[in-house]
Amino acid sequence: MAIEEGSHSKAIGYILWLFGFTGSHRFYYGKPITGTIYFFTLGLLGIGWLIDLFLIPAMDRQAELRFSPGPIDYNLTWILLTFLGLFGVHRMYMGKWITGIVYLLTGGLFGLGYIYDYWTLNEQIALINRR
Repeated sequence: MAIEEGSHSKAIGYILWLFGFTGSHRFYYGKPITGTIYFFTLGLLGIGWLIDLFLIPAMDRQAELRFSPGPIDYNLTWILLTFLGLFGVHRMYMGKWITGIVYLLTGGLFGLGYIYDYWTLNEQIALINRR
């Protein structure tokens, strides 16, 4: 019996939780609205951030059900977006070469494309993986 890999990783979720006051773990699990709220309120003044320590397993299960695993790895794409997103490397990895080069030349469309990708990256990957 083959074990299918899931779309997201609890280990990465917990690593991002360490920076949870920025909402990074919530963006990772496909919750951009609460991720944005956490970003502007420092994790709901630390209270929401602390509660999320116990909610990550549930967020991970929800992400596994919601997002399609496939040839584009969610974890690698999120790492590329986080550290090299302004250079478009995550977009090139997903096969979006034209927008990747545009990001490279414009600093992620002057940062706006970078923010857009934080909001939509999971859906972008799921769409590609469903093809």
